[in-house]
Amino acid sequence: MNLGAEEEPAPDIHLPADIDWQMLDKSKFFFLGAALFSGVSATLYPVVVLKTRQQIAHAHLSSVKTAVNILRHEGFRGLYRGFGTSLMGTIPARALYMTALEVTKSNIGTATVRMGLPEPMAATIANASAGVSAALAAQLVWTPVDVISQRLMVQDNSSCSDASKYRGGIDAFRKILRSDGLRGLYRGFGMSILTYAPSNAVWWASYSVAQRLVWDGLGCYYYCKKDDDGSKGASVGHRPDSKTVVAVQGLSAAMAGGMSALITMPLDTIKTRLQVLDGEENGKRLPTVGQTVRTLVREGGWSACYKGLGPRWASMSISATTMITTYEFLKRLSAKRQENLT
Repeated sequence: MNLGAEEEPAPDIHLPADIDWQMLDKSKFFFLGAALFSGVSATLYPVVVLKTRQQIAHAHLSSVKTAVNILRHEGFRGLYRGFGTSLMGTIPARALYMTALEVTKSNIGTATVRMGLPEPMAATIANASAGVSAALAAQLVWTPVDVISQRLMVQDNSSCSDASKYRGGIDAFRKILRSDGLRGLYRGFGMSILTYAPSNAVWWASYSVAQRLVWDGLGCYYYCKKDDDGSKGASVGHRPDSKTVVAVQGLSAAMAGGMSALITMPLDTIKTRLQVLDGEENGKRLPTVGQTVRTLVREGGWSACYKGLGPRWASMSISATTMITTYEFLKRLSAKRQENLT
């Protein structure tokens, strides 16, 4: 059963069948997925560094100024600070994410269709539920990796204390564990769930809706084009080529990524602030979520909660476009019987 937004978006368009969990060669899926998404992470990592630096800065700096400062004082390597640690965590986190995503989407989709819900609504619910479960599964691995990599990203920043100088990912892991215990590695876990669970739900639901709307629009275009050619009502529908399919997927993903970034940006800023803080110093306890919000508001009003929105919007939109086109390509490469999917 196909619950993707691709199925029957308009009467004049016939698209390739979607690939569900049961149709995948799992070993190929995970092996190729690790390689493809590692490349995507490497490409987008500098944007994540810029976003993180902006979020923890007390003064407002544009993305360009932040990038210039990093290049001037730290060189090109500064844009990839903490990347090794991030990459090590990306592979298992992505594996958990993709497994939870596909299994949940398949099961919830089947259940909602059996309940009698229309296909579009069933697809939206299945995609949103899959996004939440995927985020929950991935954060079990990703939160400690995120804490360590973000500490490495900002350690040369003027807002960081000398205690946060690390010689690498392993050194950061040991120091955080020694000073804060396991709890330190999972600092911001609750905020991560509150950020990424709704973000993923919004993204996958928006992607489903956006893709259906785009295909409906193209369906109307092809229908009108046939009418102009004097062939209105032809029995054979239009079959778009692979480039068109990829373009629609990419556009829908970018729209969904931008929407998700805008909605969840304040939560991401608070989470980042909490995760880059060191343990108790000078007898002072670490700030709570409420105190962090008040600090941000003092620094620049409520707009301070949107520090780094530009890089995050760009990162999520570009990442979403790259991710979904790579993901769909990965599923077709990993399909057990590709000849039946063309």
